[in-house]
Amino acid sequence: MATYSVGVLIGSLSSQSINRLLARALMRLAPPELSFCEVAFKDLPLYSADHEANFPPAAQALKDALAAVDAVLFVTPEYNRSIPGGLKNAIDWASRPSGRNSFARKPSAVIGTSPGAIGTAVAQQHLRSLLSFCNSPQMNAPEAYIQFKPGLIEEDGRVTVESTETFLRRYMAEFHAHVARVLTVLPRGA
Repeated sequence: MATYSVGVLIGSLSSQSINRLLARALMRLAPPELSFCEVAFKDLPLYSADHEANFPPAAQALKDALAAVDAVLFVTPEYNRSIPGGLKNAIDWASRPSGRNSFARKPSAVIGTSPGAIGTAVAQQHLRSLLSFCNSPQMNAPEAYIQFKPGLIEEDGRVTVESTETFLRRYMAEFHAHVARVLTVLPRGA
């Protein structure tokens, strides 16, 4: 069975982010056919077309990291009913210059957690819109809006609520199936 590499973009830049905990849980609960690496973007300068001819090293590193993976998993908080500015900036850099969009034809999924009752629903919808524009084939279901409560996820990624663990395990199994389907139809390099 094929193994697929997944780049994880964690929307929050905070080392204490609850979305970072969620990312650990997802990696822990994923099928063994998925391998993971975090795609960091905290050192990116603000995007400007003035720098497209000579990409800054951090922006080139981002594009190189995305080129090296088969799929992308976005784990994001919601800031003011949208995605964090740092994540938007990373998407802007990775999608440029024109004709060299790092997300084109790369399968993706979106998930997030928040203390609020609707999780990160509005941010996820905004992110999905961006990914549609970037031509990234998205996993549309199941949707996953996780309400975070203290103790839900341990530092090592262990989920303490059985129903949440079961849901996240199924979510990652569906993500694996999505990646396999997309890459069967749109093989890398084709």
